[in-house]
Parts: sequence; structure tokens; C-alpha cells
Amino acid sequence: MVIPVKDDSEVLARCLRLLQGQTLAPLEIVVVDNNCRDDSAEIAVLHGARDIVEHAAGIPAASAAGYDSAVGAVIVRCDADSAPPPDWLERIQLAFAADASLDALVGTGRFYDLPPLRGKVVSALCVQAYLLGMRPVLGHVPLWGSNMAYRRQAWQEISRAVHRDDPELHDDLDLSFHFGPYRSIRYDRRLCVGISPRPLYGRRQILRRLQRTIHTVTVHWSSERPWRRR
Repeated sequence: MVIPVKDDSEVLARCLRLLQGQTLAPLEIVVVDNNCRDDSAEIAVLHGARDIVEHAAGIPAASAAGYDSAVGAVIVRCDADSAPPPDWLERIQLAFAADASLDALVGTGRFYDLPPLRGKVVSALCVQAYLLGMRPVLGHVPLWGSNMAYRRQAWQEISRAVHRDDPELHDDLDLSFHFGPYRSIRYDRRLCVGISPRPLYGRRQILRRLQRTIHTVTVHWSSERPWRRR
């Protein structure tokens, strides 16, 4: 279980409490401190997580450091502000146990801190836009950092190829390019976690995410056109 963190102690504490309440306890929780200036590291240790430090700025570097450090056969990833339901890890474990050919599993999310109906609609528009919109680009289902799991062996096979040193990349989309199209990636719409609407707060945030998406795609399209992947 890997969670990259940058000054997110309050939401991290809630996420770790929810992970402690899982019907299937995680083998370990690795919290990656990406130059935090708050008490995220102390919160992690307080809740029984293993805290590691990654000084290279950016989620790509922090996530990769966490994956390198993970010891389980299946690496699970969420964000510090994710809110997984009690059976989340159990569902993931059952999926991998039932299918030896499965390399990665991707779920969906629903925004919390919004009115129920609005949260449902906005979640469908934003999350599904990414999951469906990236399929033609990748030639397969994309990975999504807020709710995903994959076999550690698959990570070890591509770990040297991922772009760790570019903080302007979307790390999960970069990982998707390296994972496919020859590995088995499954999307399960029933595997749902609560997600924060913070990325939607303000035009600047939305534009930044869009720019990172375009940048990530451009980096890979120089050598991997969509029709070649398909």
C-alpha cells in the first residue's frame, strides 16, 4: 500500500484510519514524504505506517520511490485524500487471487464534500472522462492513481523506464503508457473510493491538470503513436 504525500496531514490521518478499518488488513502502508512541511510524517508513524522520504520534487518521483520500497506481491495505491470503503482491499485481493493473468486493477471514484446528486454527476463527468478518454490514446484502460493496484513483478519490469524526474507528468498516466498494451489491465466500476474535489477548485487547478495530461501524452507520442499501441 503506497500513499505519496505533500503537506496533507489532516486528510492523511483520515485515510490511514480508514485503511486501519479494512476488512482485510494491509500487509504494510508506505507513506512517501515528498518534502512535507507539516506533520505528515508524524501522522504516518502514529497510524502504524512506514514513512520514507523522497527529496526529488513531484508525484512521479514520490510514487516511484514508494513502489520501489513496497514488499507485497500486489502494490495498491491511493491518494492521501482518498476515502476507501471498508471492503476495498478485500475486493482487490479477491480479484488478483481469482485471475493469475491479471496485472493491474483500476477502480473509480466519487467526490465527497459535495451534495450527493452533484457529487455523483460531477464524478461521472470527471472520472469517466479520464478513464474513457484515455483509452483511445493508450489502446487500453488507463491506470488511475487514486484507486489502483498492480503486481509488484510488473512494476519491477518497468521501474527503470518510468519518468521519475519530470514533476509535470501525471505519474499514473505515465505508468499506463509503460504498462500497456501487453499486460492485462481491468477496470472495475464497483471498486469505488471517495475522492476529494480539490482538483476542481479554481480555473488554475483545472488548467494545470489539463496541461500535465497533454505533456504526458506528448512525451510518449514521440515514440508510441496510438495506432501502433493498438
